[in-house]
Amino acid sequence: MLTAEQVRASRALLRWDQKTLATAAGVSVETVKRIEAMTGLISANSGTLNALQKALESAGVVFIEENGGGPGVRLKKRQS
Repeated sequence: MLTAEQVRASRALLRWDQKTLATAAGVSVETVKRIEAMTGLISANSGTLNALQKALESAGVVFIEENGGGPGVRLKKRQS
């Protein structure tokens, strides 16, 4: 499950604005704004969540599961 904090952090790592994420995920900017305004686990249509996650992962984001320090994100290590 994605959290709103992970979505906001992912966008920051990628230096994407909300419009870029919305376009990449095929959702409206208003949907991204609504999701990012939440706290914790995102309550949204599963198709929307999957689209957001896929778009962010395709851009190089890795979602980190809860491991005692909370869920997070990082960028993939570049292949040399």
